[in-house]
Amino acid sequence: MSAHRTTLRRAGTVAALATAGVLAAAGAASAHVTVHPESYAKGATDGVITFRVPNEEDKASTAKVQVYLPTDHPVLGVLVSPQDGWSAKVTSTKLKTPIKTDDGTITDAVSEITWTGGKIGAGHYEDFNVAFGQLPDGTDQLAFKALQTYSDGNVVRWIEETTGGEEPENPAPVLKLTAKGADAEGSTSTSAASTTATKTSDKSAGSSKSTASDSDSTARGLGTAGLIVGVLGLAAGAFALVRSRSAGSRAE
Repeated sequence: MSAHRTTLRRAGTVAALATAGVLAAAGAASAHVTVHPESYAKGATDGVITFRVPNEEDKASTAKVQVYLPTDHPVLGVLVSPQDGWSAKVTSTKLKTPIKTDDGTITDAVSEITWTGGKIGAGHYEDFNVAFGQLPDGTDQLAFKALQTYSDGNVVRWIEETTGGEEPENPAPVLKLTAKGADAEGSTSTSAASTTATKTSDKSAGSSKSTASDSDSTARGLGTAGLIVGVLGLAAGAFALVRSRSAGSRAE
């Protein structure tokens, strides 16, 4: 009987580890700070980008969010949308190379936005909307490094850029910039940008505090897969037990 118990215990352990691994991967996949939409056309004007910040801690809430805008390829005309419960501080910096536009020469641009005063609880996320006047056209993507500070003092640094095709542990939110006039996942024209802004605003008003798990179908799929793996593991253990007993009966 001890051999039977050992077989079941081992099968159960394997199933539990497999399930935990899949569920952990699902949680990690949904916990990153991201930017939406994922892409815009180069040089796009009068649009909105949204920084989605999920809370990945069970015993602490997110109390501060800092987003750093690139200054080598600056975003022009940045405006921050009012956010219930949050106060935004916008910091600008002098540009090394002034930018000439139809409205004149621009010598400084927003380099940092810091949101404080609010709270993102466990299992929830918040959308932070930022309007822009014009995106740069001399690069293929913009990386927005971000710092997420929790109520217990822990700081998660979303600053790593993807290299070699593998996603780093703490990736920075990245906005892809596509060729002008090309189809993109986000907006490629002013009208499309306006549509995105409207949808984002509506979502912020009604569901920006929705649970992160509800917003990530991939995570749910991985969780289901983990449960299936667990069931299969237990079934394998039961089969091994029956087989072992049958062998014992034949031996007698």
